[in-house]
Amino acid sequence: MKSLFITGTDTDVGKTYITAGLAVVLQKMGVDVGVMKPFAAGSAQKKGFKSEDVEILSRAAKVTDPENLVNPQFFPIPASPYTAWKKLKTKPQISTVLSSFKKLSKLHDVMLVEGMGGIMTPILKNYYITNLIKEMKIPTVIVTRSKVGTVNHTIMTVKMCEKYKIPIKGIIINHFDKGYAVKDLTSDLESLTGVPVLGSIPFIKDMSNSSLNRIFKKNINLKLLLK
Repeated sequence: MKSLFITGTDTDVGKTYITAGLAVVLQKMGVDVGVMKPFAAGSAQKKGFKSEDVEILSRAAKVTDPENLVNPQFFPIPASPYTAWKKLKTKPQISTVLSSFKKLSKLHDVMLVEGMGGIMTPILKNYYITNLIKEMKIPTVIVTRSKVGTVNHTIMTVKMCEKYKIPIKGIIINHFDKGYAVKDLTSDLESLTGVPVLGSIPFIKDMSNSSLNRIFKKNINLKLLLK
């Protein structure tokens, strides 16, 4: 299995929890899995990792890798790296991100890298999440949701991956809000994009590793993911 970049159709589609769930399943299967969130933003936590997302990922994968590798750059405002750069005068360090990814890749057999926002979230002017995935040379998994409008967003995300020649491993539907019936949405997305839907994850109340492992094993086509 190759490393994966977990991207989304938008922000707040549940990329962190999908990445965490995949990390738990792989770790339970005996895979040495590492996690990474190249760029994170928002209010810093008072204890532990600055980013809550990074803490969730590290706990799920049961890794103790240093924060500066797992999350090379944290912006203390809720914004894209590009906007944070303009507001804070802190330039996104792409070379540091790529170097950290290489170091983590040597420590683990498989890396799960969580993106930020949607596929076209700007990092620098004319450099987007798509460019970062391209430089990492790994396939992506697209996380989408089930509310109305998701077909449009998913098709656009797939089209941008195709434009940048990024291999797509599959789509995961995060079914935490009302909208399409999962069966209908799965059929439509596969028909319209030609990309397999790996499964659908229901709203999760219990975020313990044992709960995530059970839910993801039941709802995700792991054979297709690991192929």
